[in-house]
Amino acid sequence: MQQPLTKVLLKVFASGFYQVHAGILFFVFFVMVGTVPGNMLITYHSSLMLAMTSSPMMLLLVIGVWLLYILKSWHYIIGQFYAPDKQFLFYSSTSLSRSAQRKSWYYVQAVILAPVIIYALLAVMVGVSHHYYILPLVILVFLTAMIWCSALLYVRMVNRLVDGSNQSLLLKLSGKWRKPYFSLYIYHIFDSKKVPYLITKGLSWLIISGVFYLFADVKTDLRVAGIAILAVITAHVVLIFEERRFEETLLSFSRNLPYSRYRLFLNFIGVYFFLLLPEGVWLFSRFQPLMAAELLLAGLSIAMLFHCLLYWFGLDMDKYLQWILGLFMVLFWVIMFYLLWLLIPLNLVIAYLFFYNNYYRYQGMVSKKS
Repeated sequence: MQQPLTKVLLKVFASGFYQVHAGILFFVFFVMVGTVPGNMLITYHSSLMLAMTSSPMMLLLVIGVWLLYILKSWHYIIGQFYAPDKQFLFYSSTSLSRSAQRKSWYYVQAVILAPVIIYALLAVMVGVSHHYYILPLVILVFLTAMIWCSALLYVRMVNRLVDGSNQSLLLKLSGKWRKPYFSLYIYHIFDSKKVPYLITKGLSWLIISGVFYLFADVKTDLRVAGIAILAVITAHVVLIFEERRFEETLLSFSRNLPYSRYRLFLNFIGVYFFLLLPEGVWLFSRFQPLMAAELLLAGLSIAMLFHCLLYWFGLDMDKYLQWILGLFMVLFWVIMFYLLWLLIPLNLVIAYLFFYNNYYRYQGMVSKKS
């Protein structure tokens, strides 16, 4: 039997999510169903599900799309936490234990992911019926981990808003340290964004482990490592978006500082270098130094491209995720054609052009959607 809190959260957040995103979901449904002739519909989707459960490359693409959908659900729900008409939930829900809160949020996230879960379960059944077991298991583990991480994130955010934001031990210890411009967002993460950071790094670990497990026979192939790095950077899009929000809300004065755009661009590269330090250590421990350096530079260039897009159209998460999805597909196939070396200068040049042409033009207005 559902708890009263579960019923309230489903009505407020899950129903609200579907109401806001009904247009996008209907479009996806139309693409998946309406564009396929009726007499071929079952055959088409059976073939697609079989490809998901038999081809690691196909599954990786599908998980990339699912991950963007999950990130969108996080963005919507966390954004709703700050709405004035939702404030009563904080003081009522936090009267329960955190384990009880998590159980309710499990239901909410599962309902929001219902389209993905239903399709994934059908794919698992198709795969098992054709005697494929490893990839169906990966699908189940991925969705279970995402529901668990989502509930953990929501409970942490709700209780943080009630408890108040006390200065972290890190900021207390580092109060008298000199802080370069690029380090400000790093301090902000470890002060206020620890849970999103840890979840992102957990996703990175799952992606890296999963990709190299699935491609164990070609684990030294540069394309496999490049696809893993692309997926890892895509998993960081929430932190990248939050960096831009941080810049516009708490560092808006920085446009008046005597910093050239070139120097600022290098500072942002420094931000993502430190964000990707765990992945960088892993790269240099697994690959030859030149290959590890190429992969790390590729990751930094992709992160900068994702970052600088936001100077062009502002802090609009809906549009941002659409662009990320499109870029993921394009970059994926570029890497597949052994052109990873070309991505590094190309991404950096495009990112710098976006940054140079829009940094002072952008008015610093945060979109209501974000």
